[in-house]
Amino acid sequence: MKKKKWFIIGGGAAIVLLAGALWFFLGRGGTSSSQEVVYVSPVSVVTGQGSLGIQQRFSGVVEPQQTYEVEAQQDRAIKEVHVEKGQEVSVGTPLFTYDTDQTQSELDQANLDLERMKNDIVNLKEQITTLEKEKRNAGQDEKLNYTTQIQMAQNDIKKTEYNIKSKEIEIAKLQDNLENATISSEVAGVIKSINRNGSSQEYYYGNEPSNAFITILEVGSYRVKGTVNEQNIYSVMEGQPVIIRSRVDDNIWYGTMGAVDTENGQTGGDNMYYYSSGDEQQQSTKYPFYVTLDYDDGLMLGQHVYIEMDFGQEEKKSGLWLPEYFICDIDTEPYVWADNGHGKLEKKKLTLGEYNPDMMEYEILDGLTADDAITFPEESLANGMATVVSMDGMMGLMMPPSDDMGEDMMTDDMMSEDMIMDDMVVEEQIVGVLEKKGGETA
Repeated sequence: MKKKKWFIIGGGAAIVLLAGALWFFLGRGGTSSSQEVVYVSPVSVVTGQGSLGIQQRFSGVVEPQQTYEVEAQQDRAIKEVHVEKGQEVSVGTPLFTYDTDQTQSELDQANLDLERMKNDIVNLKEQITTLEKEKRNAGQDEKLNYTTQIQMAQNDIKKTEYNIKSKEIEIAKLQDNLENATISSEVAGVIKSINRNGSSQEYYYGNEPSNAFITILEVGSYRVKGTVNEQNIYSVMEGQPVIIRSRVDDNIWYGTMGAVDTENGQTGGDNMYYYSSGDEQQQSTKYPFYVTLDYDDGLMLGQHVYIEMDFGQEEKKSGLWLPEYFICDIDTEPYVWADNGHGKLEKKKLTLGEYNPDMMEYEILDGLTADDAITFPEESLANGMATVVSMDGMMGLMMPPSDDMGEDMMTDDMMSEDMIMDDMVVEEQIVGVLEKKGGETA
């Protein structure tokens, strides 16, 4: 039984599986069976009402632009925590208060030490004055001994003066600890975590350990974090405009792609595998990248979204635009394979208008409407073949459905998120085929 080709439609933009796309470009050859039918799909479905037929997407999550961490001094006990996990805080909101009993005791002792050292200096200076008087009245043999005692006393003064400066710094720090025993938030945000046991914990977004006592997710400015794997890492271009799409409705946002963080690759976990040409399962490494948003109105912290390159697919264009890989003989007598309205396949001649190289599509001036149904061109297609109109994106020459074809079909449940994210590979291979075809495409 011949393999099926699928044109998966979702969110206004379709994703073409590699098998179907390459079958179109390379052609299957061979002859068709009388039992085979040609599945066609409405032009309105193929074009996604004007959106790009093949569109790569990455999964993303909305996260704060900044994560604010408050570390507690390890040598100080915490008396009271004033906030709870999930609580919203503003600038100046008290977070926690240190126990000041020990600090006050240390400050009292430091003041006593300071007073003692100052008295020591007074005593040493008096001692030097006495030694200098005695030295003037001493004999020549004794003057050397007095000189040595005076120098020792002067050195003791210098050491004590240094200790006094150190003690004054210590006292100032203790006084500051007393006056600022309550630590307040410096940002507006939401309390993500409170590390009461003092153990290392994980950031909310990312995998680096954190020893912060309180972690605050700053609000008011969001970014989108996406992931890309080894197979399509080079398709993420820093500075490229992107579209952020909601997963639950038609809302979209715009932003700019950042660089891939290749220093923080992550291996393991679910959906982290790909298949090599030999169908051998290989573990894949994923890398994070970040999107800077033009605006974030309507986005929510932690919201899951789709990220796709902005090639102008959201621009409203008049007329009908069709992906070029559906069009045969573009440079001579362009046509598409289409249903004739009576369940039979036919060639529909087209009049082409402008070409959009970014979207890889032609404006259709005449010969085709959004209500027509078309299929991928193949060498084995012929006028008069039986057609079946499919609304689920299935296209191409194949056997009619039967009870035993379930194992060959790709269901929605089998379309994992990684397949959506990795479809950039499909586009890259299609582009490679286009380059090999050379003059066959515009």
